[in-house]
Amino acid sequence: MGCTLIVGDVHGCAGELGSLLDALAPGTDDRVLFVGDLVSRGPDSRGVLQLYREVKGQAVLGNHEARLLQARRARVEGHRRPRLAPPDYALLHQLSDADWALLSELPLWWQLPEHDACIVHAGVLPDVPLAEQDPWTLTHIRSLDAAGQASERHDQEPWAARYRSGPHIIFGHNSRVGLQLQPRATGLDTGCVYGGRLSALVLAAGQQVPADPEQRRALVHSVPAARRYYAGKSSP
Repeated sequence: MGCTLIVGDVHGCAGELGSLLDALAPGTDDRVLFVGDLVSRGPDSRGVLQLYREVKGQAVLGNHEARLLQARRARVEGHRRPRLAPPDYALLHQLSDADWALLSELPLWWQLPEHDACIVHAGVLPDVPLAEQDPWTLTHIRSLDAAGQASERHDQEPWAARYRSGPHIIFGHNSRVGLQLQPRATGLDTGCVYGGRLSALVLAAGQQVPADPEQRRALVHSVPAARRYYAGKSSP
């Protein structure tokens, strides 16, 4: 077993993903994993999926994949589809059957016992076992409300600040905060599609995620976005 590379939210930024993969140069024994939101909002979602296949990537389901799948089901079944941004609406007509099959098979979490870690897209509700987490929480949570319940809002306490026990959670989804180096959680959404950076955490074979934030920061590699691709807000 080689290294484990865990890539943050790509959002259709195929050029930046190609640059990051070129810089990291994963070998045949290395694994390339993704925190979800491979597609949507950026310029080349199909290009991202092609690179994903080339490196034999593995990913968890992001909220954008979930929304696209919901919209496609609604169209097929003749129901009202959820509202989509124009780039996402275009994807309904651009993705191939193979692309839809790939997205539909993405799991809600990916366990990495050799690293005492777990990948989810958005996060978890602290003190709730992984198998009991609500799918909405895993794909949408950003913070905890006053009652300690899952929330998408940006102006409340990040869930990861209160997560203290269990496997180290590696996640994305919260570009407004950027790189998060919490005691038992690492957030990798550094806002590439909004003109930020595309980041990846690289762990050696069997390496535990360092508890020390600066040691962990040294394991995060990133490339800058070529430009801001999406002018809307960085949510939902």
